[in-house]
Amino acid sequence: MVLAAVVALLAVRIVSPAVGTAGLPDVLQDFLTLAISVVVESLPFVVLGIVLSIVVEVWVPHGVLERILPTRPIPRRAVISLIGMLFPVCECGNVPLARGLMLRGFTPAEAVTFLVAAPILNPLVIISTAQAFGWSGWILPARIVGGFVVANLVGWIVAAHRRPADLLLPAFEARCRAAVGAPPVRDKWRESASHFGGETATMMPALFVGAGLAAAIQVAVPRSALVAVGANPVLSVLAMILLAMTVSLCSNVDAFFALSFASTFLPGSITAFLIIGPIIDVKMIALLRTTFRARFLVLLAVVCVLFAATVGLVMNVLV
Repeated sequence: MVLAAVVALLAVRIVSPAVGTAGLPDVLQDFLTLAISVVVESLPFVVLGIVLSIVVEVWVPHGVLERILPTRPIPRRAVISLIGMLFPVCECGNVPLARGLMLRGFTPAEAVTFLVAAPILNPLVIISTAQAFGWSGWILPARIVGGFVVANLVGWIVAAHRRPADLLLPAFEARCRAAVGAPPVRDKWRESASHFGGETATMMPALFVGAGLAAAIQVAVPRSALVAVGANPVLSVLAMILLAMTVSLCSNVDAFFALSFASTFLPGSITAFLIIGPIIDVKMIALLRTTFRARFLVLLAVVCVLFAATVGLVMNVLV
């Protein structure tokens, strides 16, 4: 039903260029445009993430990944946080991939470390950030190092939980327990098709709901209210964090969006935007809610927002 509704809206928007003169209020037109743009931008990466999760869960033989990773928890999570450099998938595609890692036996702490780091350490994201802000200066290295550090910080916090599995939704946690130790799948193609159907049914409604919420917030909050505080070293950081959490941009292109604010906002606020956006935004919260309990999402948001704000404030003072 949700997919049919979005397809219908997209068809109306494309086929009927006169929709703006047909009596639709400007606010509704803006909402449709923003919601559809988020879906169109994110959908290919969600599908790619599902495909990669199938490869990891079904096709990669058990023991291959485990043999190349360190056994000690902290070095292991550090290496896992760098795996995102191998997968050019933005944050929305990393959710199904992280689910595939947990179904394969990776701990929630390891999956979350990957989930937070991957969309920032993605090679396409690094290149696009360099194209927007150059290889010199502090924004690019601060984004890369900040993404690595916050991912491992969150992973350490999750690992310190007495029972990390309690952070998962009961249904998904039961799937993980059932998958670990299960006999190898004989018909890999049938299992892949089944997995694709199940993950699609889980992810797509969340993506559409997240896109709708992101569009509604953008329509309700005028950007001019945020731009007005661009020169303030504290308020500019908070404003750009709020903007990152509402616009729900793909991490592969968010640097060019942030570049449009470079003349009015301080470098620290731009960096805070580039760190927090791929980790926590309205769309990602909806996607993460398919796997994690609400209290974990609150913890993730608080830790990452505080970290991004700290990096931004320090840069605004020192740079």
